[in-house]
Amino acid sequence: MKTSAVVFAYHNIGVTGIECLLQAGVEIKLVVTHQDDPDENIWFGSVAELANRHRIPVITPDNPNQADVIKHIADLQPQWFFSFYYRHMLSPELLAIPPRGAYNLHGSLLPKYRGRAPVNWAVLHGEATTGVSLHQMVEKPDAGSLIDQQAVAILPNDTAHDVFLKLTPAAKTLLDRCLPLLLTGNIEPKPLDLAQGSYFGGRKPEHGRIDWNQSAWTIHNLVRAVAPPYPGAFFDSSGRRFFLLGSHYSGETAVHSGKVCIYWADSTDGGGRAIAEDGHFYADCADNKRFRIEQLSCDGIALDHSAFKAMTGDELLLLND
Repeated sequence: MKTSAVVFAYHNIGVTGIECLLQAGVEIKLVVTHQDDPDENIWFGSVAELANRHRIPVITPDNPNQADVIKHIADLQPQWFFSFYYRHMLSPELLAIPPRGAYNLHGSLLPKYRGRAPVNWAVLHGEATTGVSLHQMVEKPDAGSLIDQQAVAILPNDTAHDVFLKLTPAAKTLLDRCLPLLLTGNIEPKPLDLAQGSYFGGRKPEHGRIDWNQSAWTIHNLVRAVAPPYPGAFFDSSGRRFFLLGSHYSGETAVHSGKVCIYWADSTDGGGRAIAEDGHFYADCADNKRFRIEQLSCDGIALDHSAFKAMTGDELLLLND
């Protein structure tokens, strides 16, 4: 009998997971995915489009744990479940269906960063490493025994988007390595020690608000954790909303000691002469360090030096008055 599965999937990782299963010779009887949210920035690949190209049936239930969905899936008699970046928890009734088990690919090195938005949380906390983990699915989220992991580096100026783009090929490497062993029963799951990790919830746009009492490194981590295609880091000043949509940290000392502020600084050549057309915004922070702002906007308008000065009436936007 050919190996069969029902796949719950979304996002680039979902596309990659389905492609790896097909390459491994798995018959996918059904793909369960999400309808795209019109209010979400859809920058990633479409699981539904991939499934349609392979003539795999697709459903997009608002709740996969409804009785009719459970019956439909049970009637297909799949041997396996696989979940690749699917956003709903599966009920015990669903998880009991496949006799060979249910397995999820999670975007962290479990047991660290269990739960939602693991890449964003890892960048926010200044981690130097993250990865993908294939594990057994149980009722508790991201708590089942581990099958295998693949690590990737987080560089000091990587955004969450940069890291996510690293995870997609890492997922392929992981699945190409462990699927043949898993499908033939030649890999032994290892229980997770949940005490060595933490669970994190989902993130909302309001979580991007900047606290200027924090260090330059901490604020930089927030900026890059929520940089586009995510909503961005922001603060309010004089009734206006400013967004920092990118940053670069190199441990430089602040220019305006004792002040927390945003300002424009021209780059200089080797002789110390200003190169006006190559300047940047900078933020001096409470720890007397600064970071470069790659893009600053106000009320939806991208700012350059002249627009910033005209808007603020000064060369400095003070943030600790």
